Amino acid sequence: MSERPTTLGALRASGYRSRSVKEELRENLVAKLRAGEALFPGIVGYEDTVVPALSNAVLARHNFILLGLRGQAKSRILRQLVELLDPEIPVLAGSEINDDPLQPISKYGRQLVEEQGDDAPIAWIGRDRRYVEKLATPDVTVADLIGDVDPIRAARGGHLLSDELTIHFGLLPRANRGIFALNELPDLSGKVQVGLFNILQEGDIQIKGYPVRLPLDVMLVFSANPEDYTARGKIITPLKDRIGAEILTHYPRTAEEGMEITRQEAWVRRDGDAIEIPPFISEVVERVAFLARDDKRIDRRSGVSQRMPITVMETTVSNAERRALTDGEPRVIPRVADVYAALPSITGKMELEYEGEMQGAAIIARDLIAAAAREVFDQLWDADDLDTIIDYFDRGGVLQISDIASSDACWQGLSAVPGLEDALREADLLSGDRAMDVAAAELVLEGLAAHRRITRAESGAFSRARPERPKGKGGGEGGYNFGKDIFG
Repeated sequence: MSERPTTLGALRASGYRSRSVKEELRENLVAKLRAGEALFPGIVGYEDTVVPALSNAVLARHNFILLGLRGQAKSRILRQLVELLDPEIPVLAGSEINDDPLQPISKYGRQLVEEQGDDAPIAWIGRDRRYVEKLATPDVTVADLIGDVDPIRAARGGHLLSDELTIHFGLLPRANRGIFALNELPDLSGKVQVGLFNILQEGDIQIKGYPVRLPLDVMLVFSANPEDYTARGKIITPLKDRIGAEILTHYPRTAEEGMEITRQEAWVRRDGDAIEIPPFISEVVERVAFLARDDKRIDRRSGVSQRMPITVMETTVSNAERRALTDGEPRVIPRVADVYAALPSITGKMELEYEGEMQGAAIIARDLIAAAAREVFDQLWDADDLDTIIDYFDRGGVLQISDIASSDACWQGLSAVPGLEDALREADLLSGDRAMDVAAAELVLEGLAAHRRITRAESGAFSRARPERPKGKGGGEGGYNFGKDIFG
């Protein structure tokens, strides 16, 4: 319509047809599927798993719940559902619950149509105003979600408390003709969960003290942690039975998917700085999270959020940026040493088991970085083929690589290690770009240290391999206490 109707009569004359929100979502999804449009842009790794299940739920007009550990894009998916809504819809002007002008359900809406007829004013609301989201917490009440009597409104308007005009509507009726999203559903008290029974099954709500049922038109979507949803029994069984679809989310299944997510989400563009992240550094960062998810020292039930590699990458780049600013270098090129500098972005995102608590988060984080460097190293080199480098350190050679040392200073020491340039040349990583060459050479030494062919101290000094594995909690100075879950 070139001009939107502003009165009920004009709306009727335009041929406008009312649709339920679930019909609207379904029809718009059908149109997107036929046109071959991308669904849920920016959501990586779910193309063959979560997205088909979501599409099926919408096509079936089901309310659904997303089950997944933290950092699996559940909230982002729910918020992107608004893209399946019409750009705008008409409502009766002044209605708190987005009354359909052709089928008003509130007393305010019915009275407006009765009193003004075709002259009843129409307002138009966009997609964003039709999405209501609430984080479930134990203090949420039925009144918050459904509504309650408002004595102040009754007094000001001169209404009896039993009059519908005294209702203070909760979040759910305010989402009428839209989408209502409830995050962390298990955190709702059992009494409040019971309050959702009617809307999920009969499609209406009852507000305390009023002998009326409001037939809401709303799509309900939820999110929850699988452990809370099943093992702890925090979801009332009849409520689970009323939710149409249970969709499982998951972490990226490959490092490549994870790297794509991190590239998309991490803030690595800095004002005035040329940022170049070597691909192997991106992979080391991503593999830290992958290894953490499989480490028995870390609580798998809590998961390791995809936020970990994102914040690790941001901190890694920040440490490289600090070095570039200090040394006056024109470009920011992260190295493995910068990943170690991102330990604070790792330790705070791990829930530890008893064994992990005994070792400490910092030691586990160092183990994970070393193991990640080893995995990337193994894709490029065989440690058995780098005897020349190993012999240099076995004969007493020592090399200090500081995370704040300039590329030129680092290369001066690295180039003195026999066989190191040959190793870079073999992997096609010797470019003549000193900053990039230093990052690649450091990866070689990190890989050899992870294979225990040489030793890496926490200070960044590389030296001969210790004859025995360091003893004691944390491995002592100059060594690692490599986790048995990583290195077997």
